[in-house]
Amino acid sequence: MAEKKQMVLGGLFEANGYHSAAWLTDGAQDNAATDIDYFRKIVQTAERGKMDFFFLADTPAARTDDLDFWSRSPLYMNMLEPITLLSALAGSTSHIGLGATASTSFYEPYNIARLFASLDHISHGRAAWNVVTSANDYAARNFGLDRLPPHSRRYEKAREFFQVVQALWDTWEDDAFIFDKKNARMFDPAKMHVLDHQGEFFKVYGALNMARTPQGRPVIFQAGASETGKEFAAETAEVVFGTGSNIDEAIRFYRDLKGRMTRYGRHPDELKVLSGVSIVIGDTEAQAREKWAEWQELVPIEVNLMYMKTDLETDLSDLPLDEPVPEHRIPKSSNFHQVYFQEIVGLIKEGLTLRQVCKRYNRSKAIFYGNGRQVADQMEHWVASGASDGFMAAFPVLPESLSDFTGKVIPELQRRGLFRTEYQGRTLRENLGLRRPVNRHAAEGQPERHRAQG
Repeated sequence: MAEKKQMVLGGLFEANGYHSAAWLTDGAQDNAATDIDYFRKIVQTAERGKMDFFFLADTPAARTDDLDFWSRSPLYMNMLEPITLLSALAGSTSHIGLGATASTSFYEPYNIARLFASLDHISHGRAAWNVVTSANDYAARNFGLDRLPPHSRRYEKAREFFQVVQALWDTWEDDAFIFDKKNARMFDPAKMHVLDHQGEFFKVYGALNMARTPQGRPVIFQAGASETGKEFAAETAEVVFGTGSNIDEAIRFYRDLKGRMTRYGRHPDELKVLSGVSIVIGDTEAQAREKWAEWQELVPIEVNLMYMKTDLETDLSDLPLDEPVPEHRIPKSSNFHQVYFQEIVGLIKEGLTLRQVCKRYNRSKAIFYGNGRQVADQMEHWVASGASDGFMAAFPVLPESLSDFTGKVIPELQRRGLFRTEYQGRTLRENLGLRRPVNRHAAEGQPERHRAQG
């Protein structure tokens, strides 16, 4: 009998949960966003469930307009810097991966290389970097810009940024630090490689002042769903947060992305595609749907319209709520989140009323409803159908949704042989089944080479 494919299970965590009404629920902790003890309990629950990783999204900005609206759904308005938070959580965990977003638009490559290499050492090999170009002008204005550069231009910069970071992570060969006390030599100079990079966006001559990390390099996450984003992911990513609010869309995305990898000399197994899902658990499917409906009713319609304005990049609040949206009100293109934009456009073109569009829009995540067995059925079906290698679960309400998932769904997946009962390795790479990359200089067999072109 063939061995069953093992799922990858990661979690996307926001302090009270990812539903926009999470902070309004009875069990929500008011100061959760800045409470390290709260986050320790959350990540330890995920680790007890043997989940692959704990992930934090981020943007380096607060919203500065429409504050009455944002006060009702305070996305990114109160949060800890994620790499700092993950470093603190590393000491409270031992196996679960620790991943975060950091933007190529607002960091320098050396900073990113150093920060994530530090996290990888601190966590003993559990760090992951989600490579993004940023997707809002609030962040742009914090860094001297009126608005973000065009989408394609951001990706051109991101590609070069990534190349520099990867080169810096290979500054030192694995055995460079020899600690030879007898001869008073800490490292072998022949195994240290200076980067000499001169590109369109960056000029870097230097070296990372840190030994090569336990994983060789942190695991690379990406979430781009535009044509440019998918091409970049096929070239560089090791985990991609897939899109598709239904299984057919997810299958198309999966096949498309993996089919691009051969152009870059990569095997499809070198990339894990994880479908984004919201998971709602009850004693029955009907009860789970009632729970979601109750959360939805807590959300003021003004908040729904605010998210629409952000992701469609136009304001529809002047339109009647119970009439279809005129197609001439749809912008011709998007400069921010391409996949969210297309989801809204698709809902509008179905002829739904504005209110219906607001209620159905879920940022390209499927919703799995049911008890533990029913949710496990849906997850097994998606993976068996070739829609994903696993799931990026966005937990709607914390800690409730996570406790239900680890207590009711994961045991069912384990019973079916679809998910681990114990961690197989120490590092995130080992647990994801990803190879540890060989240092480029050792692979090239050039131990005497001190300068590397980035």
